Amino acid sequence: MLETEKRNPASMHLHTMSNVEIADLMNKTNDTIESAIAANYTTIDAAITACTNSLQTGGRIIYMGAGTSGRLGVLDAAECVPTFNVDPTLVVGLIAGGHEAMFSAAEGAEDNSSLGETDLQHLGLQPTDTVIGLAASGRTPYVIGGLNYANSVGATSIAIATNTHSKIGAIAKIAIELATGPEILTGSTRLASGTAQKEVLNMISTITMIRMGKVYSNLMIDVKPSNIKLQRRARNIIHDITNAEPAAIEQALQAANNEVGVAIVMLRKHLPVEESKQLLQNHTVAELI
Repeated sequence: MLETEKRNPASMHLHTMSNVEIADLMNKTNDTIESAIAANYTTIDAAITACTNSLQTGGRIIYMGAGTSGRLGVLDAAECVPTFNVDPTLVVGLIAGGHEAMFSAAEGAEDNSSLGETDLQHLGLQPTDTVIGLAASGRTPYVIGGLNYANSVGATSIAIATNTHSKIGAIAKIAIELATGPEILTGSTRLASGTAQKEVLNMISTITMIRMGKVYSNLMIDVKPSNIKLQRRARNIIHDITNAEPAAIEQALQAANNEVGVAIVMLRKHLPVEESKQLLQNHTVAELI
């Protein structure tokens, strides 16, 4: 039996425990998650390097999974767009069953290995791409089909499972296997398993974007100011780096068409917008300021 399907001895009386007792037990599982992730730092590093290489060579990062794992991949891909102003075609999330599966179960979709291959074919998978297959069990047919296809075209394949000695780990070129153990609610891998996967995806995407020059200090200098909150954040970031007056920040942002990195270079280097854009074609903001 898979570790994630076993019964957790600490929660045998779950239905009789108080709310606080259950919450405390759930919180304490974070210790297991922390050690499970720490044991995979080497493979997480390899995954980040692979993702960075893909983006630097014109490739993409493609997450694929079913159920909770698939939703986590779609979530991480979607959040890269406003956080790092990434083109949505460069970080892509695939879920077995398609768009509707984000909101309701897609019966049988995860059991179809050919569907994983078909979804990647529709994206026109290339050798420069990196495919990250997510499956708590480590044996989801949809993910297996996708990773096998990724290998066949020469793309980099990465597996993230929460069981060791997983089938997807054996297929992928890079295997991240998180030993999160039995869930407090038996088999409910949206709990500790899902939390661990989410943390690893946070690490992979965030550190990849740091390596892509989208972070200066601890500031997201390519944030997409698409709402009031992010507009305020963008102005604060520009002020922290340039110490410019609000009027100058507004003027630079308007000239830069709301591209935060361009506005920063304009203000720090005292350059017009076109020259700043040209410099950023071959350099990062950090290199220029």
